[in-house]
Amino acid sequence: MLRPNELEIATNAPPPGCTPEAAQIYTRWLATHHYENFNVVSWLLPKELHQHFYNVYAYCRWADDLGDEIPDAQRALELLDWWDVELNACYQAKPSHPVFIALRETIVAKEIPKQPFADLLKAFRQDQTVKRYPTWDSVLNYCVYSANPVGRLVLYLCGYRDERRQLLSDATCTALQLANFWQDVSRDLEKGRIYIPLDAAAAHGLAEADIVNRRFDDRYVNLMKDLIARTRTLFAEGAPLAKMVDSRLSIDLDMFSRGGLAVLDAIEASGYDTLHERPSIGKGKQARLLGRALVTHLVARDPKPAAGNQEEIADSIAQSYEECHRIARSSHSNFYYAFFLLPRKRRDGLAALYAFMRLVDDVADEGDDVPAKQRGLAKWRAALDDAVNASNRANNSAPTGAALVLPALVDTMRRYNMPARYLHDLISGAEMDLTVKSYATFDRLREYCYRVAGTVGLTCTHVFGFRDQRALDLAEKLGLAFQLTNIIRDVRDDYAMGRVYLPHEDLAQYNVDPQDFARSAATLGVRELLRFEAARAWECYEEGAALLNLIEPESRPALWLLVHTYSALLARIEELDYAVFGERVRLSKAEKLVFIAKARFTRLTEENILEKRDSDRRRAGGAGGRRRAG
Repeated sequence: MLRPNELEIATNAPPPGCTPEAAQIYTRWLATHHYENFNVVSWLLPKELHQHFYNVYAYCRWADDLGDEIPDAQRALELLDWWDVELNACYQAKPSHPVFIALRETIVAKEIPKQPFADLLKAFRQDQTVKRYPTWDSVLNYCVYSANPVGRLVLYLCGYRDERRQLLSDATCTALQLANFWQDVSRDLEKGRIYIPLDAAAAHGLAEADIVNRRFDDRYVNLMKDLIARTRTLFAEGAPLAKMVDSRLSIDLDMFSRGGLAVLDAIEASGYDTLHERPSIGKGKQARLLGRALVTHLVARDPKPAAGNQEEIADSIAQSYEECHRIARSSHSNFYYAFFLLPRKRRDGLAALYAFMRLVDDVADEGDDVPAKQRGLAKWRAALDDAVNASNRANNSAPTGAALVLPALVDTMRRYNMPARYLHDLISGAEMDLTVKSYATFDRLREYCYRVAGTVGLTCTHVFGFRDQRALDLAEKLGLAFQLTNIIRDVRDDYAMGRVYLPHEDLAQYNVDPQDFARSAATLGVRELLRFEAARAWECYEEGAALLNLIEPESRPALWLLVHTYSALLARIEELDYAVFGERVRLSKAEKLVFIAKARFTRLTEENILEKRDSDRRRAGGAGGRRRAG
């Protein structure tokens, strides 16, 4: 049991076994008098939900304070165990503590399972014993218990129980938790905690001691930029949830996301030095965020443009598609050959995607001014959001080319029900290329490959058309296979540009030094390393081949051509025994024409979608086809 005065919020609590009315008065007081963003937004919710939110909030507030406001870790663990006992009693219809007396009414009315409440306790217990997180995945796993249950509880309160909404909520809650971590680095250091994943710090040349000693320099700036980019990706991933719930709740969700993004903006505006200060958002900023959320909500309810404007809009979209095709034609990419195997509408869709991706890549690839590139990518991100949200405001800071390609892109996204988060993830991949020059593990490389190539597979698959959700997983597999093929082929050129994409753990396994990539010929170790990575790529190709039968029949020739072309490139690299240090390995125009003819006139199957490999060169490799974490 709690000792007198051991926890500040206990002083106004009624005695155990109090009436439900007294318990509810206490939870309402706690939610409206303890500082939280909760007060700013709860009035937007339906009035009949207010008390239920107060009750859930009170549980979370108590659990948080038991874990964070008790100075002795052992005592905190004892109290968290006591709170767990009270939770079990509540679910056995025997609540005693006033918070659980009030919460029992909510649990019964909304049929809330015990798991999210129990998960929160697991996180608070973990805080007593775990002070460091070695990997990005370990931080995300902590968020599974510390943040995601809160979002799921909100959905239960509002009557939503489906997995799709829960997963979107998880992305948003994890992003909010991470934003708070990067904001609170200085405060957490005072408590002896570091939530920054140590592998991410090491990738930027920072050791744990550098963070503990608050050494602020370019390494820390680049680390924060990397972590913020990953967090923005999660915010974008969860954004569709606001359009899948009651309009009143959607304003709250939009407000929370805008608040989290504002925290990231504040970190950037402060120069990224969260080692010595905590960037904050003032009340005025919070009010402006709420105003924008309300305006966005009202705009979303506006009627469609008047009929007189429809012709003008159609002309603008048609001109945009023409510009997208021009950009695609001028690139001479393997992708453009596949366009001609699609019906006109789907061909237009791929052209719009390709043009957008090409222009984003150009921002990341041109010049040496990294801050300027980051600003350029941020402009593309903002322009994409404005276009998707049908913003009519004048935007003189929009990036070059945005007005020409975005109308077609947005038309494609709407036509094929394509989530905007895929394109935000792609921008995040371009941002990674600006600051991340190497990868410690394959899991980290897989995350990068998802952003720059898996997103391409996902967006194209929406254009191709599918009914089975397995198609999206297989599209990611093929995106990873394509990107690994490119990485193997371009390993020497990438090193010359200061980038080593192959994981350090793999280099160490084959005793390869990054400087080996500067040689004029591949060493034995490099060949074995590339063979190992090729095996990973082949595994993804072989699994991803099943996508062929999951997309619309009229789109299969285009997919077949893409997969066959890239797998033929990898087969050629194998055939040359990984001699990728001389002239760039490529397929001839004649070979590509033969592939186009096969895609157009032969029977297309999973068995013939891949170019045959040289069986004498096949070696066992590592597994590389898992879905990315987070």
